[in-house]
Amino acid sequence: MISERRFRLGLIINPNAGLGGSVALKGSDGAGIVALALSRGAKPKAYERAASALAVLTPLKEKVGIVTVPGAMGGELAKAFGCEYKLLENLVNEVASSAQDTQKAALAICQEGVDLLLFAGGDGTARDIYSAIGKGQICLGIPAGVKMQSGVYANTPHAAGELLKMMMEGELLSLSEAEVRDIDEEAYRHGKLQSRYFGELRVPADLRYLQHVKCGGIEREELVLGDIAAEVAESIEEHSLCIIGAGTTTMAIKEAMGVAGTLLGVDVLQDELLLKADATEREILDLLAERNIDQPVKLILTLIGGQGHLFGRGNQQLSPQVIRLIGKENIVVVASKAKLSSLERRPIVLDTGDESLNRKMAGYMSVITGYEDHVIYPAE
Repeated sequence: MISERRFRLGLIINPNAGLGGSVALKGSDGAGIVALALSRGAKPKAYERAASALAVLTPLKEKVGIVTVPGAMGGELAKAFGCEYKLLENLVNEVASSAQDTQKAALAICQEGVDLLLFAGGDGTARDIYSAIGKGQICLGIPAGVKMQSGVYANTPHAAGELLKMMMEGELLSLSEAEVRDIDEEAYRHGKLQSRYFGELRVPADLRYLQHVKCGGIEREELVLGDIAAEVAESIEEHSLCIIGAGTTTMAIKEAMGVAGTLLGVDVLQDELLLKADATEREILDLLAERNIDQPVKLILTLIGGQGHLFGRGNQQLSPQVIRLIGKENIVVVASKAKLSSLERRPIVLDTGDESLNRKMAGYMSVITGYEDHVIYPAE
């Protein structure tokens, strides 16, 4: 069991990653190549590189809880690192890891609700992770492979550790969608570099506060609100039931959607039509009950500047029952970087009125801070 309020770190190591590099095999994909590499004297290095990344977190060890699988794919390192950990048993072959083992481990670990999935491997590992979980989960790769075409890896194992440390210490990291690519190893062995795009994973990026903001690094509120509103309006699926909370940031979104909502109330919209202004809890529950089971729903909220409350201040109509019906995955948080900075690294506050729900909601949230600009931020 992992104690509450620890950073839940998913961990996967591909123990075969990089084996073919030192013995000129141009990769490590497939049991045959792994066996050939070992017969030529190749030594596994993925464990060592993953350990190098975790070593950066040593001062924060008491704040980390690792979720992984037994053996060389993570359990051995979790035990050696010395923090709390949870092993997901009977999922993988602890002796001979395969692509299927990576996929099973990734899916099971993410279902445990980790804050970030850290994996050590190469492009094949990134491809296996993506095929198992898509891009919903925040991930980060520790480079341990031969062919490194994907953009999901930190520059070095130490750099991966530093990114994790910054995240745990409340640094404002941007959230990027990085490409997962892989090459045809057989063609590569014959001198042809054929890289293929497979998809994207969400990764934390070392972009410090205001690095990508207009106007010479100073946020202008009217421009930022317009950018946030445009990003949200473009991302909402057609026919979605949109429940939008109070505040100037969310008011800009209502205006961008062509609706004259209320500044201090919770409004319910659908397809540029205001269904209910300043809705009560009962009215929101009724609208949720009436919607088609396949109809998308989004709850769009901003936090209170300086205080950081997302729930429990001025939006009590968003009761625990309402929040549970909507689901954490359908909550969209918006805020300017200046508003987040005003918290001085304090977490977003979850005060739903239900402690079990608060615990379930806690973790790292994606926050829309501009047009095609997201950051990750802790919530407690």
